[in-house]
Amino acid sequence: MSASGLYHGVVSHIRLRPREHRLRYRIFMTLLDLDELPRLDAALRLFGHNRPGLISFHDRDHLGRTDNLRAEVNAALARAGVDLQGGPIRLLCMPRVLGFAFNPISVYFCHRPDGSLGATLYEVNNTFGGRHTYLIPVNGPAEGVIAQTCDKALHVSPFMDMAMRYHFKVAAPDDDAFLRVDGHDAEGALIVASFRGRREALSDRAILKAFAAHPLLSIAVLAAIHWEAVKLLLKGLKLKPGAPPPDEAIGTARS
Repeated sequence: MSASGLYHGVVSHIRLRPREHRLRYRIFMTLLDLDELPRLDAALRLFGHNRPGLISFHDRDHLGRTDNLRAEVNAALARAGVDLQGGPIRLLCMPRVLGFAFNPISVYFCHRPDGSLGATLYEVNNTFGGRHTYLIPVNGPAEGVIAQTCDKALHVSPFMDMAMRYHFKVAAPDDDAFLRVDGHDAEGALIVASFRGRREALSDRAILKAFAAHPLLSIAVLAAIHWEAVKLLLKGLKLKPGAPPPDEAIGTARS
């Protein structure tokens, strides 16, 4: 039975200050076991790995933009002192649809051979072409919902300062996928973002159904981000000064 799957769900954002602002959109995401990609590429007509497809996954869309994502993740984990002993690495992200992809956040679930989590990586992209990945080893119990924190390192929203801390809550996807990110500044909670999705087996039929529901998935996500920015401007929020991406592409945090 494949560990990879497709998750239909809802992404929501709630900004708490200085004006409350909410958004809620339906999307789909894929969970891809990096070791299963060659088999998925061969078995599915509508999915391509490092090649075109109705939906596709390209290693170079992630981390250091090379063609061997598994090796990149393993190298980053080794630098952080995490040894998975060959356990699976599974990535929750939006795929390319008709050749185009944009992922505000992708999550890598790095498992030990017994299935427990050894680390998570939160790969964040902004709309200015910047990217940063937060690698956080999993300490203590590694089952169910885990809580992790780290300081913000990448400028994402032009309406938020850099002096913030992220609080992640996430569970390794099974029948359901769950991710929540709370952003805190010096005054406390400022924003809450989340995704909840329900699993469907990854098949050509499931891909066709997801495409029919979201034919321009990533373009729609980018359009929604800019439309919500217009709404925030109309509510009187001020633009904050930006900052270049950090020199270190992958930062390790000890939450």
